[in-house]
Amino acid sequence: MGISHGFKQIVAVVVGGLAGIAAWVGATLLLHRRLLDPRIRRSSSIGDILVLILIWLQLTMGIGTTYWTMQHLNGEEMIRFMGWANALITFDPSAPALLSEAALIYKLHIVLGLTLFLITPFTRLVHIWSAPLGYMIRPGYQIVRSLAPLRRTPKGPLGGAPSAGGTTVMRQQSEEGQAGA
Repeated sequence: MGISHGFKQIVAVVVGGLAGIAAWVGATLLLHRRLLDPRIRRSSSIGDILVLILIWLQLTMGIGTTYWTMQHLNGEEMIRFMGWANALITFDPSAPALLSEAALIYKLHIVLGLTLFLITPFTRLVHIWSAPLGYMIRPGYQIVRSLAPLRRTPKGPLGGAPSAGGTTVMRQQSEEGQAGA
């Protein structure tokens, strides 16, 4: 395709950095709200809070990797992690050795990211997979509201619905309605 590894690495730093900062701000706001809003705190389990803290830490470390990535703009970090991912997917036992020279922040970021994948089935993160995709392709709905004023329902003699007094009250009301006609 003609794109160098160094260029890919710079694009990854810029795009990943911007997305990471936006996600970090969002996670910080969510964590703040979950910890300090009493109504939300009551409905939160310890697991919910711990998962949100793990996500916040993962985002913090991901943003922190940009410093080390900027030290090697020739693409060597990009090549290292592409080789590791390829070895991991092909079950190559030499995959861990490919990360031996990587900075500790990268290793922590990878371990925490894989931990989040590991705990997903046991947390509310599993709802990621239960998205109602049919909602995206359903036909559109239009809600039509009338501009005419709402009609009030008639009140019975006791202030409730006309049937509040049973059949006798209803008969009496219908007779009164006929007498006035």
